[in-house]
Amino acid sequence: MKNVLIFIIGVSVAGYLWYSFSLAPVSSSPERTKVTIEKGWSTTKIADHLEEQGIIRSPLAFHIYVRLKGLDGTLQAGVFLLQPSYSADEIIAMLQTGRAAEVAITIPEGFTVKDIDALLVEFELIQPGQLVDCSNTCDFSSYEFLPTDTSKLAKRGGRLEGYLYPDTYYAPVDEFVAKFFLERMLNAFRSNILEPYESIIVSSDYSLHEIVTMASLVEKETRTDDERGLVAGILWKRFDAGWGLGVDAAVRYIVDKPSEAITHGDLNVNSPYNLRKFKGLTPGPIGSAGKKSFEAVLYPKDSQYWYYLHDKEGQIHFSQTNEEHNLKRIKYLSKVMNP
Repeated sequence: MKNVLIFIIGVSVAGYLWYSFSLAPVSSSPERTKVTIEKGWSTTKIADHLEEQGIIRSPLAFHIYVRLKGLDGTLQAGVFLLQPSYSADEIIAMLQTGRAAEVAITIPEGFTVKDIDALLVEFELIQPGQLVDCSNTCDFSSYEFLPTDTSKLAKRGGRLEGYLYPDTYYAPVDEFVAKFFLERMLNAFRSNILEPYESIIVSSDYSLHEIVTMASLVEKETRTDDERGLVAGILWKRFDAGWGLGVDAAVRYIVDKPSEAITHGDLNVNSPYNLRKFKGLTPGPIGSAGKKSFEAVLYPKDSQYWYYLHDKEGQIHFSQTNEEHNLKRIKYLSKVMNP
């Protein structure tokens, strides 16, 4: 009897371990897979297909889990973008949603038109370069707030760069239109930035384009919300005084090096986007700023500082003089560069 009991316990433990393992995510990979669930498929058929696509470990365990939760027959047909890192509950929730043929696309703060293009390619919604091309050639004349002089703007983003509001958008998988998606982002910019801050923008000493451009610089130059106001105040003060802004993020934008080390050659590139070489603002924004960066630019913090830098740990350090700034470069970055 004792042996039988031990056997039963052993089988139960083994079964539990198998069941738990079989329901665990396949991997931690964020790679998305387009999965099509046809109308009329049973839970068994769906589970088999998910296993074939590398989304789940065990069709049997997944089917058992669905039945135990009383959700058999609730999984919908449609097109889904699923990741092997999803839990069983996340997969079930997505297959139950009414947005079966849509995908949630999160555009982070600081993204450029080119970044958005690459993200949509990853989602398999467009061909590479399609969104960039549309930003330069599609008709957006109904958006009166966009810049009209595009002669000096970088072609990689055109007149839309900086005016595409970063947020989460739902988009159809099978009927995606790049122009419609860009229009939704422009509409979001209008409703989240232009309308709420209209009075302060109109009364400002700066044009809307200057404000949007400065907000994009602050977005790229800051790491936390706490430092945005001070950095915005420093950059506006340097701008008003006719100083060079010295924003390396603008150099990175024009030489297309988002994170790679920039060279002395990069810092000497002959472009108005090179704020190490040319004074004033860049001809246009260098990415999409979030609401916090816009607020920082519209309500900058006054200070005695004229310089700032981030150390290797990302901590910001402010200075009043160039001498003090260079000493901090030696201390925190181990090299000196012209401001």
